[in-house]
Amino acid sequence: MTSIRRIGLVAHDERKPDLLEWVRFNRDTLSRHALWATGTTGKILAEACGLDIRLLKSGPLGGDQQLGAMIAGGELDILVF
Repeated sequence: MTSIRRIGLVAHDERKPDLLEWVRFNRDTLSRHALWATGTTGKILAEACGLDIRLLKSGPLGGDQQLGAMIAGGELDILVF
């Protein structure tokens, strides 16, 4: 039995292509989990990979802090940065 993990995804602008490559490679595995991402990163990943990603605010507008609050509150199992 596989448990669903709650995964956060975020990348600085210059590293978004690297995260996109990693998500594409791991798409099948990631599709079985609950995903959150900061706004711009999440939009890029969702459009390119067809994944259901819950979008937070853009990083500069508070999305990084939203992910931090989720970590502090035990609402995320994994953060990929």
